[in-house]
Amino acid sequence: MTHARKAQILTLAALALALAVAIGRKGASTSSGTATSQPSAQDSIYAMLAASRSGNVRAYLENYAGEMRASLEQSVRESGEDRFSRYLKESSAAIKGVAVTEPQPVGQGETRVRVEYVYQDRNEAQTMYLQKTGGDWKIARVDGSERVKTLIPYGTPVR
Repeated sequence: MTHARKAQILTLAALALALAVAIGRKGASTSSGTATSQPSAQDSIYAMLAASRSGNVRAYLENYAGEMRASLEQSVRESGEDRFSRYLKESSAAIKGVAVTEPQPVGQGETRVRVEYVYQDRNEAQTMYLQKTGGDWKIARVDGSERVKTLIPYGTPVR
């Protein structure tokens, strides 16, 4: 097994673990009989990333709101659900890892989160703005990607 393949498997395992922890945390809070904690903005981002990686178009769209969701739904209608699913899988396949910052409130029911995507040859960061919709955080808009200078590229052998 190549080093790149091992890294890809480890990244998928880490994302799956993060999703499992988020789901487990949510399940534990709702089944314990105590106060239910609301999903965080970060949970919505991780759910969007998991849906993208699996190509689950409906789950992917559930994480968006407003004009952004309408625009994505239009893209699905124009390209077809199967093609959009393939697009989601292909675009997330190159992602080796993700770093999500703590949410920063920017107004009533709105928060800002910086998401950094780690690729084989670069890192890119985006700022996502989420709004509280029906008790859940939904991605309402996203700033353009900016390239982040990395000191050591992903996959560089340790000497």
